[in-house]
Amino acid sequence: MDRKSETATYSHGHHASVLRSHTWRTALNSAAYLLPHLTPNMTILDIGCGPGTITVDLASYVPHGHITGLERVGDVLTQARALTKDKKVTNIDFVEGDANALDYADGTFDIVVCHQVLQHVQDPVGVLKEMRRVARVGGIVAARESDYESFVWYPDVEGMKEWRSLYLKLAKWNGGEPNAGRMVHAWARKAGFEVGGIKSSSSTWCYSTREEIAWWSGLWAERIEASSFAKTAVDGKLATSADLERIAEAWQKWGEQEDAWFSVLHGEVICRKEN
Repeated sequence: MDRKSETATYSHGHHASVLRSHTWRTALNSAAYLLPHLTPNMTILDIGCGPGTITVDLASYVPHGHITGLERVGDVLTQARALTKDKKVTNIDFVEGDANALDYADGTFDIVVCHQVLQHVQDPVGVLKEMRRVARVGGIVAARESDYESFVWYPDVEGMKEWRSLYLKLAKWNGGEPNAGRMVHAWARKAGFEVGGIKSSSSTWCYSTREEIAWWSGLWAERIEASSFAKTAVDGKLATSADLERIAEAWQKWGEQEDAWFSVLHGEVICRKEN
């Protein structure tokens, strides 16, 4: 097998503001579409697990099975392993690896899942093919991807649309596809899954309470100026430092609005490996 490696760049990076967002994620708020398909003895591979909060949660759904969290950036796994120890979860391990070339034999896992990974890779169909390869016959490949052009917010504070426009440009500059949510079912077909074996759905994150709004606006305001998003935008001449400052201020202003509300749309697929 040809050994491929990832050539796209993760647009968000792993700044503290990004990891705050990732550690909020749970199996219930980020993988609810998959939960009805889990049974206690299953083996699961979670691709792009990051700090491991979804992975650790999923472990509780397979108490007699095992889950492996795989992450390309090994440094983040320190946090994942610390969480595992804190939660006293034993049916879990974390490994460093590239989803383009998984170090597992064909048919190793009952479930292979990823969350907001395919939108950041150069070859999402190729990654899905690898996920399919290491899933057993009769097993499941599952993916959930956000769709940036479908994000909705209120009120329409000046500068917020500029943020989305910049994000779309930057994500594609890095080699990704920010509107992956609407495409993931088509990618699954190209990866070899039969139409009848693909179940598509969608779901959202919705931020509406004062606490949620403050958290969401605050982490994005910080991310715009302090994460690798900022460096890429400036180095790629997609925006100036002044542009980033203005966009960060827009996020802060939006977060101060009494009626602020934000919805993040995701496309999801459950793909059954039939042969």
